[in-house]
Amino acid sequence: MMLKPRFVLGACLTLSAAFAQDWARQQLEKSPRHQEWVQVKAGAATVHAFVVYPEVKQKATSVVVIHENQGLTDWVRTVADELAAHGYIAIAPDMLSGKAPNGGKTSDFPTADAAREAIYKLQPEEITAALHAVSDYVRTLPAANGKVAVAGFCWGGSQTFRFAAVRPGLAAAFVFYGSGPDDVSAVTAPVYGFYGGADARVNATIPKSEELMKAAGKKYEPVIYEGAGHGFMRSGQDPAGSEVNRKARSEAWKRWLALLAKL
Repeated sequence: MMLKPRFVLGACLTLSAAFAQDWARQQLEKSPRHQEWVQVKAGAATVHAFVVYPEVKQKATSVVVIHENQGLTDWVRTVADELAAHGYIAIAPDMLSGKAPNGGKTSDFPTADAAREAIYKLQPEEITAALHAVSDYVRTLPAANGKVAVAGFCWGGSQTFRFAAVRPGLAAAFVFYGSGPDDVSAVTAPVYGFYGGADARVNATIPKSEELMKAAGKKYEPVIYEGAGHGFMRSGQDPAGSEVNRKARSEAWKRWLALLAKL
């Protein structure tokens, strides 16, 4: 697989929040961890991805982080950085690579609405190909131990569940407020769900996923955080976010890290 590294210093979002996350950008700039951009070949396409390495002695488990429905924002990159702070190699692919004007990526779209519109034009096969390529790339890094988990938010949460149904050998799948696929027969990884109590639209899909996963003999453990809204992992980190979302985010991170530690 060819790659060319270049080093550099979600209904998920509103227009202004998606492309003006100064608080997230400041956090990234202050991070002491090694961050880099890589280009990963996925068939004829090239996927731009943001990678953050932990400061650890041993080889680390990797986590693929799938962004919300308006592309690879600075907030999503802070999630990767925070995972690395806890000892994991994190890679966040820009699923809009090559889709912006002049073949650009998320940051090249003129507005968040334009990025969101492009997200929903992606075809399932190209999403799958990109996620396979990124997973293969991070799994074989010299600093990686070969274990790969996947996590995603909003649109990325649904793609996480869907990818778990087509990718054998994943260590785990962490679905943040995303719906599940209709066919879960090929799921091999445990699937852990994180949902906001005030997110009736997504939560209405949980019983079906529970039924399908149970019938297929698969592990699915959803947890609902009372009072939290859709996108609480991001809004709970935003300085302007509500207390209930901050609480849900804190509790979700504790659960997530405890589950990762068991892989």
